[in-house]
Amino acid sequence: MDIRQAKDQIKNAMTAYFSKDGFGNYRLPIEQQRPVFLMGAPGIGKTAIIKQIAQELEVGFVSYSMTHHTRQSALGLPFITKRTYGGVEYDVSEYTMSEIIAAVYDEIERSGKSEGILFLDEINCVSETLNPAMLQFLQYKEFGRHRVPDGWIVVTAGNPAEYNRTARDFDIATWDRLKRIDVEPDFDAWHAYAVSAGVHPAVLTYLDIERDHFYRMETTVDGVSFVTARGWDDLSSMLKLAEEQSIAVDDLLVSQYLQDETVARRFAAYYALFTKYRSDYQVDRILSGQAGEDLVERAREASFDERVSLIGLITDALDQSVRTATLEEKAIAFLHGKLAELRDGADADADMSRELSRIAAELSDTSRSERAAGVLSGERYFIYERAVQLIDRLMSDAAQGQPLSFERVKGLFSQIVDNLEARIDDASRSLEGAFGFVDAAFGDDQEMLMLVTDLSVSRYGMEFINEHGCDAYFEHNKALRFYERGNDLAQRIGRIDLDAE
Repeated sequence: MDIRQAKDQIKNAMTAYFSKDGFGNYRLPIEQQRPVFLMGAPGIGKTAIIKQIAQELEVGFVSYSMTHHTRQSALGLPFITKRTYGGVEYDVSEYTMSEIIAAVYDEIERSGKSEGILFLDEINCVSETLNPAMLQFLQYKEFGRHRVPDGWIVVTAGNPAEYNRTARDFDIATWDRLKRIDVEPDFDAWHAYAVSAGVHPAVLTYLDIERDHFYRMETTVDGVSFVTARGWDDLSSMLKLAEEQSIAVDDLLVSQYLQDETVARRFAAYYALFTKYRSDYQVDRILSGQAGEDLVERAREASFDERVSLIGLITDALDQSVRTATLEEKAIAFLHGKLAELRDGADADADMSRELSRIAAELSDTSRSERAAGVLSGERYFIYERAVQLIDRLMSDAAQGQPLSFERVKGLFSQIVDNLEARIDDASRSLEGAFGFVDAAFGDDQEMLMLVTDLSVSRYGMEFINEHGCDAYFEHNKALRFYERGNDLAQRIGRIDLDAE
């Protein structure tokens, strides 16, 4: 299955494992909560989806790589203690608590989350001496006499032997204690994630054209050459920072992330072409509805790879616009909830400054705590930090030396809402401008299909459209008949030859 299907399967299992009966006890005994085992090639996003699941379920998260663990570090160190049996005192061997289980208790203490996911990576690379202890752990969630706390679920992962020389196959007794999920690299599944995550448009459009470059693993006379989903993700992040800091993007930089000479060279050449398209096409004019006939005519006459790049530029700019508006709306709604709680428990004429400072401090502490635990999603980070910024604005906008009454807070908050409505209007105009331009240049052809498809898999794009509407999206969505025309688009993209440029 692909990584998206694997995430759904794992999340469903976690939801089932976390379910309780009417008395508050877990419905599945811990011995029957089979650890999930994700088997798949390196770099396809196994660790990332487990962290995403922890964030979405709002539970704790502890991650360990098993490659460096010995029997002693996993089980704990032996020590001698005294016990009395039948009135006679004996020296008895005991073990200190496992480093791994201790980390779970540390996380519970730090975060206050009694439920969570313990993720053990590279589990099929443990040493021979540790293997018997791992078998006990997978069955009973115990290392020695110390057990994973109730409410913490074990998820594991590993690579097939062809990708990792230290990996080995488990015996039947071990496999019979695991929920095995085999994951294969799949571009379509990754593409849906990448659009929603805001992966750099040059990466997205290049892989639309060169789909077989998405994942490669090849052994040559010079060693192993490879390209992975992780490599594309990391390259995307570096491209954005390089553009912000005016750092040159060339073969040397690209090859640090795409460790296949051919793919790195071709992407570097494509990126140079992509930056030219970005300079030539004034996307801000397109989104504002002010693109001249010259831009429409150039797009209409462009080669297909140039059109792919242009649509990528448009959808990226659109995604930034609707993402910003949607996140701002969520942050303001979150702050509204906090202010409503404040209103219900405070005197309307009292000074709200101290209470607002307390809320801001609590939000900052929560943000730091969840970030340290690795369960702070990008969205929640923005909501917390933006709410703190808005509280600071409420307090700074208040009249100096005068009490900040709740009525004053309410008036200042109304101004924030007015600014939000203006931002939402800007995003709506951007959608109208994009659809108007693509319709004028291409009609209901493949380029419109790409625009609508990318919006359809964009989380924030669909949240914004469902909340605020977009007549052009719904009209073209209905007219394009995705499933009938999608294969034609894939075949046409597959025939593009970048070397011909």
